[in-house]
Amino acid sequence: MSCAFGDPYDDRKRRGQPLVKIPVSLRAIVSGLVIGMVAANVWPLLLLNLGVPFAAIVELAFLGVYLWWTAGGGPPRTTQPARASVFRGGALTSKQWFWGILGALFFAVTVHSSIVLLFRFVPFPMAAFRLGYDFSFIPTLPLRWLAVIVSATSAGICEETGFRGYMQRPIEVRHGAPVAILVSSLFFMALHLTKAWSLVGMIPIVFGAGVLLGLLAWSSESLIPCFIGHVVMDIGLFAFWWTGIAGDFTERPIGETGPDRAFLIAGVVFLASLSAVLLAISRLRRLTRSDELPGA
Repeated sequence: MSCAFGDPYDDRKRRGQPLVKIPVSLRAIVSGLVIGMVAANVWPLLLLNLGVPFAAIVELAFLGVYLWWTAGGGPPRTTQPARASVFRGGALTSKQWFWGILGALFFAVTVHSSIVLLFRFVPFPMAAFRLGYDFSFIPTLPLRWLAVIVSATSAGICEETGFRGYMQRPIEVRHGAPVAILVSSLFFMALHLTKAWSLVGMIPIVFGAGVLLGLLAWSSESLIPCFIGHVVMDIGLFAFWWTGIAGDFTERPIGETGPDRAFLIAGVVFLASLSAVLLAISRLRRLTRSDELPGA
């Protein structure tokens, strides 16, 4: 899983190119934001102007082209090695697939259980969470579910490509994983805290989600676990927390009910799922390092 192209951001290999004078970290931050967020905002425009299901067909075709290009396909040829490197496109072994999927699924459980716990301490502000996520213009429930799935897929693929690929990977190469994960997580948090649901209590949840996704990308040297985890997380966010098509959160704060059974279960689920994610990250890193050893 090691990079086949060396460091595509090595300035010595890029002399004469205008962008070489811009620091690697700044280039990575700008390219990550542009690659991730411009593409992620194609779907809302399609949904509002074309409607479901035609918008979904166009968006899936767009995502196919987007993945092909960001993984190193297409012009310009001079950037193909760099794009392939930051996309982390190496093949996963069967063991890496197992731990990657396990980590991704438990990542989504960790995020949702942390939100449940938050709103057992403070009241759930439903109006703020639903602001900007009104799917009532979509005529039927099946089409709303289709919109939820495509919304989650678009956000998961585009944001992970931008934040954990194009932003985090070059900083990893130059400054190490801790700095890279911190930077990508801070920008991930800052971007999402512009939303109406960005309460103070959501700050550690969003930042923690960014850190776990960054660790999954770094430990596996692949964006695939991040894609899976982010998409599964966002399906739950869109369907339950943001649109309510899967139901409403009706639990009251424990200040009113006391630490009831539902609260204790949520706490256990959070701790167990977080432990599972960290275990998966540890195993993925061990597997990736063994693949990088000479003769492995």
